[in-house]
Amino acid sequence: MAEGEWARYWQHERLPGIDLLRAHYVRHTFPRHSHEGYVFGTITRGVEDVGLPGGVVHAGPGMVVMINPEVPHTARAGVTEGWMYSTLYPSSQVVAEIAAETTTIRGTAGFAETDAVDLQAARLIREVHRAAEEGNALAADSMLRIMVARLLRNYGRSLPAREPLTAGARDAARARAVLEERMEDPPALQALAAELGTSPFALLRAFRDRYGMPPHTWLTDARVRRARRMLDVGAAPAEAAAAVGFADQPHLNRHFTRIVGVPPGAYQRGRGVGRPR
Repeated sequence: MAEGEWARYWQHERLPGIDLLRAHYVRHTFPRHSHEGYVFGTITRGVEDVGLPGGVVHAGPGMVVMINPEVPHTARAGVTEGWMYSTLYPSSQVVAEIAAETTTIRGTAGFAETDAVDLQAARLIREVHRAAEEGNALAADSMLRIMVARLLRNYGRSLPAREPLTAGARDAARARAVLEERMEDPPALQALAAELGTSPFALLRAFRDRYGMPPHTWLTDARVRRARRMLDVGAAPAEAAAAVGFADQPHLNRHFTRIVGVPPGAYQRGRGVGRPR
């Protein structure tokens, strides 16, 4: 990391289904990626520019950023001094449980807004971190649920159901399945398009429309996700790198750090991998 930057990405052993990140980034930039679960972040100093499908959010202190599952986004510093923030990554299951208990939202719960000035929710996000770091899982879990319920009540909605797939969307879905299956040795774009009976540019457009990023960007994100799952169960970074198709461990380290915010080794330590639980 650049001088002055620091990050802690971790999971409390008694708070399953929720990852925590506190960090100060200056030069670090997050490439386009998405998450399987939700993202709730608040800035404590500086400005973070979050690139979302609807535009760039200039997030400063007191604001809460809410990102639904599988929404592609980027992040970088919005001011020269960077940004310091606290972020929570609850799983879809955790949010669904809270929505079912506290709202009348039908179907998959999500957020109509990507950002809001909400000092109370911002404080609760910071308090979840503080309680978890003090080892108070009861308080952390309680405040997490209060915070998510508040955001659902004020900004929540039912996420729209998937529309019937067009021919292009079906090609994109088939391409994604091929890339997932052959992650270690994926075909080039032209070969992939020929295999699916379409043209390279048609497939490129369809994939971007469907998943918000081109196939090669999506594949890097998918490789990091799979590497995370392997690291979670104790695989060595070099083993994970080879299994997901990165050329070597340094390539995994670089892409993993850019997308997750910390290197693979720090990620494993923060999640207690290798320690008795």
